[in-house]
Amino acid sequence: MTTTAQPVLPEDATAPVAVEDTHATTEAAHGGEHESGGLPQFEFQHWFGQIVYLVFLFVVLYLLIAKVFAPRMRRVFDERASTISTAVNTARQVQAEAAGQAEAAKREVEEARAASRATAAAAKARVTEEANARAAAEEAVVSARIAEAEAAIAETRDAAMSNVGAIASDTASAIVERLTGKAPTAAEAAAAVKGAA
Repeated sequence: MTTTAQPVLPEDATAPVAVEDTHATTEAAHGGEHESGGLPQFEFQHWFGQIVYLVFLFVVLYLLIAKVFAPRMRRVFDERASTISTAVNTARQVQAEAAGQAEAAKREVEEARAASRATAAAAKARVTEEANARAAAEEAVVSARIAEAEAAIAETRDAAMSNVGAIASDTASAIVERLTGKAPTAAEAAAAVKGAA
C-alpha cells in the first residue's frame, strides 16, 4: 500500500487564510447587527438610559435657566424699564421747562415790544414838541424881522413921499418959472401940488 504524502504548507501561508476568515466572520456579525436592528437609539432596550439622561439634562437646564439666566434677564428687563421710565419722566420735565421758558421768552419779547413802542412814541412826541417849539421861535423871529422890515419900508415910503412933495413943488416952480418967466413962491407951489394931488 502506497501512501501519498500531502504537501506541507509553510506556517506563513496558512496565516493569511485564518486572518481572512476572521475578517469575514466579523463582517458577517456586523452585517447581521445592521440588518437586524438599524439605529441603536431606536431600540427599546436603550430607552431607559436615554430617558434618564434626558431627565437629567432637563433638570440641569431648568436649574440653570431658573437660578442663573432668568434672574439676570429679569434684572436687565427691570433696569431697562426703569431707565426708560426715568428717561421719559426726564424728557417730560425738560419739555415742561422748555415750554415754561418759551412762554417767559414770549412774554419778555412782548414786553420789550411794548417798551420799544412806548419809547418810540415818547421820542416822536418829544421830537414833534421840539420841532413845534423851534418852528414857533423861528416864526416869532421871522415875524419880528418882517415887522422891522415893514416899519423900515414905511419910514422909507414916508420919507420918499415927503421928498416927492418937495420935488413936485420944486418941479412945479421950475416949470412955472420957465413958462411965465416969473418964479412962484414956495407956498403957492406947495398949494398947487397939494391941489393937484
